[in-house]
Amino acid sequence: MSSSDRAIHSWSEALGIYLRPRVLVMLFLGFAAGLPFLLVFTTLSAWLTKAGISRSVIGFFSWVGITYSIKILWAPVVDRVPLPYLTRLLGKRRSWMLLAQLGIIAGLIGMSGVDPARNITMIALFALLVAFSSATQDVALDAFRIESVEKEYQGAMAAMYIGGYRLGLLLAGAGALYLAEFAGWSVTYLSMAACMLVGVITVLLVREPAASINSNTMQREQRVVDFLENSAHLPGVLRQPMAWFIGAVVCPFTDFFQRNGTMALFILLFISVFRISDITMGVMANPFYLDMGFTLTEIANITKFFGFFMTLAGAAIGGILVVRFGIMRPLLLGAVMVAATNLLFAWLAGIDADLVMLALVISADNLSGGLATSAFIAYLSSLTNTAYTATQYALFSSLMTLLPKFLGGFSGLIVDAQGYVFFFVYASVIGVPAILLVMYLMWRKQGSGMPS
Repeated sequence: MSSSDRAIHSWSEALGIYLRPRVLVMLFLGFAAGLPFLLVFTTLSAWLTKAGISRSVIGFFSWVGITYSIKILWAPVVDRVPLPYLTRLLGKRRSWMLLAQLGIIAGLIGMSGVDPARNITMIALFALLVAFSSATQDVALDAFRIESVEKEYQGAMAAMYIGGYRLGLLLAGAGALYLAEFAGWSVTYLSMAACMLVGVITVLLVREPAASINSNTMQREQRVVDFLENSAHLPGVLRQPMAWFIGAVVCPFTDFFQRNGTMALFILLFISVFRISDITMGVMANPFYLDMGFTLTEIANITKFFGFFMTLAGAAIGGILVVRFGIMRPLLLGAVMVAATNLLFAWLAGIDADLVMLALVISADNLSGGLATSAFIAYLSSLTNTAYTATQYALFSSLMTLLPKFLGGFSGLIVDAQGYVFFFVYASVIGVPAILLVMYLMWRKQGSGMPS
């Protein structure tokens, strides 16, 4: 058995990973990351609808979410720029997380004090502040998570993060709607702002990770010094910004390609296709349930209840498997399971509506999705250099949804033309490239003697 196939830890050690303080912390930080998301999306849409805002205006509010897709643009700033006083007091990662959390709280408090029917512009500006701050928190938090523990523990960190994130979504979704029904929207958003204190307190209590920079990275960073020395003829107002751009933006990308060589292109291709199968299927999930004849209440009860707990279970299992077997084998298992469960939906589309069958299929789908996601996050985390953690991970996380979301836009056309059975088989088949690519990456790692 090669080194890439060897178990890294015993089962008892793998199961005990969730008791580590660094891993437990991710539950609370994941909660702080998940809480703001729905408050500027579906929950906000419900508020605007109740306030009598037109559907066209509500649709424009979805553009606020673009901030999550373009966070790579300011990730180098989070990676490199120290915050006055805060960075010296808390460290680079915690200072940015705290600033972002304060921005989220300020935005939510601002939204709670505005009536959408009277001042929709202020609601939009405060929502943009929440979304921008939330995306910034994601950048700093991902870097904090990656730098806090070794590579083999990233699956457990991801699983605990997913658990906290889901709890945040649950509170900001169903919890906020229940609260709004009884106390009104102003109290609801003010309460959500108070709940963000969970993240603030966690950031203040946790230790800043100690990130090391290897010698190869130091040599690449020498380019910045060389540039400054060789560009004395340029005005200072140009030299310093150009040097910063080289170190903060150019170096993270050249570092990734220099470390991985020709494999870098295969890695990026794999990242771009890994989630094609589940994202494409997810676009048509709710229309499928409704067309099957299930009521909104039935869909909500089953998808929220079974979906929530099975996703957590899958993520936890994925984290344990990463500790026990390394990253690549759980990643392959996740890719196969995600593609296979789409075939269950094809089977479901061919029978009469049955709540038990729906619950079983959704349970299998969310279990596989949770496992695949925790393994995939661990894999992306292992690709980063701690000198450029925030920038490189922001690149990977943006790339992993770009192609899937583009292809997902054609899902409705396929359903209209061929029906649901064909569509779910199609959604399964387009997951095959991810399976083949992960097998190829495993083979290359085994051939090079690198650990999985």
